[in-house]
Amino acid sequence: MKSVVRSVLAVAMIFAGVSHLAFARKDFQAQVPDALVENLPVDRDLVVVASGVVEAGFGLALLALPRERRRVGAALAAFFVAIFPGNIDQWRKRRSAFGLDTDRKRLTRLFFQPLLVAAAWWSTR
Repeated sequence: MKSVVRSVLAVAMIFAGVSHLAFARKDFQAQVPDALVENLPVDRDLVVVASGVVEAGFGLALLALPRERRRVGAALAAFFVAIFPGNIDQWRKRRSAFGLDTDRKRLTRLFFQPLLVAAAWWSTR
């Protein structure tokens, strides 16, 4: 079961990474916290592109580096924690993206982030 969850995570991360770089850049920009772009000399698109590269890298690492599985899983879990403020900001600022076009949908999404953290951790142990 762990290998199935790990494989699903890997494919999802590769897909998410590619979508950051290609067809969903505007939607991902809605998740970049205002505080990040206000306090650093970066724009939303740069954050989206960089995080897309990181996400695709995580997916590839889950598939290609079985000896580093525990480290990759820990780093991915930490990444999911690190991007959570963007999800909160999207909910607080009522930014619609990815079909999350109501407060209820945006709030519900917040409860899935801990599941991603747990899946990354559990599936790589």
